[in-house]
Amino acid sequence: MIAAATFPVAGHDIPMKKAKTKQPDRSVLVILRNRFSPGTPARYLELEASEEGDILSEKKLRSEPREARFDEVWENDEGKQTLDDCNRIKRIYRHALEKRPG
Repeated sequence: MIAAATFPVAGHDIPMKKAKTKQPDRSVLVILRNRFSPGTPARYLELEASEEGDILSEKKLRSEPREARFDEVWENDEGKQTLDDCNRIKRIYRHALEKRPG
């Protein structure tokens, strides 16, 4: 009987290549704040990113999200208006809006 993961060739079992499964995209929350003017409201962006880090889509949120549904949370506090203007952003670990593992 032939195993599912091997291909018989002249008496030798050669392992077959595994089919690539599509990895789910990561949902990322980006918070744009202004530390120089704390009264200015923060801007919230929701990004869909691939596992390699490519940004697939970007959506501006009207208000702060209420439920923890993001895989990662990043923040910029330089007072920039868009993600394209940002020079650097910092990852915020264990944020309240980040999904808990498990």
